[in-house]
Amino acid sequence: MPQTRPHDPLIHSTDPARQMDRLLAIMRALRDPATGCPWDLEQTFASIAPYTIEEAYEVADAIARDDMADLRGELGDLLFQSVFHAQMAEEAGHFSFADVARTMSDKMVARHPHVFGDESRDKSADQQTADWEAIKAAERANRDEGRTLDGVAVGLPALLRAQKLQKRAARVGFDWPDVGDVIDKIAEEAQEVVEARDTLSHEALAEEVGDLLFVMANLARHLDVNPEEALRAANGKFQRRFEAVEDLLAARGKSPADSDLAEMDALWDEAKRRERA
Repeated sequence: MPQTRPHDPLIHSTDPARQMDRLLAIMRALRDPATGCPWDLEQTFASIAPYTIEEAYEVADAIARDDMADLRGELGDLLFQSVFHAQMAEEAGHFSFADVARTMSDKMVARHPHVFGDESRDKSADQQTADWEAIKAAERANRDEGRTLDGVAVGLPALLRAQKLQKRAARVGFDWPDVGDVIDKIAEEAQEVVEARDTLSHEALAEEVGDLLFVMANLARHLDVNPEEALRAANGKFQRRFEAVEDLLAARGKSPADSDLAEMDALWDEAKRRERA
């Protein structure tokens, strides 16, 4: 016996003004216990969360590649993640997508009194940033998040969370006064890694490496560099140059497996010269 399909006309609407309603209707249909998709019905907040994170990174990747067609699709994928979570929350009686949108709208209005309120717009970007942080601090206080580091999400990428934790601590004076002090600390932590390599357990060594990475994130903050973006760029540069090494080897009728470190290192330098030229 054929299954009954959803009849909501919104699902097939082409009206530009109804596309958000259409997406919500599609999500409701996918989660319908009688006629929905078995995979969608099995999902939970926890099972969907990794996809949400992945979609956010794919948005960033499309931006980095300046691919506007791809960005349109990736933003849609990310929006769908919000719709998915909101649908599950509504089913459980927690909140709806309308609540999500209203909460965000209320937050943006409250955080921009110079646009939606009586405050003057005649202020620098730095002053606006300071005002933004003050408003967020007040919001945390209202949520009973009175400790300095409260509210820094545990699920953030580790480098980004490190920088956010350090910024919070710096606001109350817990910070090195000069970038030279940070560089000295990097040297100290690097030496501790060297010493731990031969004398400590693997767990202790991992802790020392973590300390070194944490201070590197602090150096990036002092230099006003986003460590995630810097590392992403370094990853891209490594891939680009290693693929250039592979191309140079291929021109010799070889692959990396047929080469050795000395040859590949020399070709790496050649790839760098060509790139800089």
